[in-house]
Amino acid sequence: MAERSKNAQRVFDAIEPLIMPLGLDLIDVAFVREGRSMFLRVFIDKDGGVTIDDCTDVTHLIDPVIDKILKIDSHDYLEVSSPGLDRPLKTDRDFERYQDQWVELSLYQPWQGQKKWSGRLAPCQSDTVVIRLEDDSVLSFTREQVAKVNRMIRFT
Repeated sequence: MAERSKNAQRVFDAIEPLIMPLGLDLIDVAFVREGRSMFLRVFIDKDGGVTIDDCTDVTHLIDPVIDKILKIDSHDYLEVSSPGLDRPLKTDRDFERYQDQWVELSLYQPWQGQKKWSGRLAPCQSDTVVIRLEDDSVLSFTREQVAKVNRMIRFT
């Protein structure tokens, strides 16, 4: 699965212990260019969902750390948000939290002729991703084989 840039990892490592006491999980940190602007995006989550107040609290908490302690000024904007309902799963905690939920798994290389698979997320290990297909068969892939895993919104 994709890795963070060096600066994104520095931010992740510095702010994760600060937001955990708020009952929040740090999901990801990314620097993203859009047009002429560079965004530093911080994604947080918690059981029951993230509120605007959570995002505001985290912004006020981490902004001085990024600017004054880490001295990272390569971004124009700092955004703190929820990763959304169909968000990518990245951490071991994500894979625990969303067990038995529908996901779409994308592989780097096709397996049995296809790169995308969907099913219910089964219990995973730190080095594997396991899904249960609609026919109740189980597929297991190493994390190195997996490009991304996203939650799926399914209407039944």
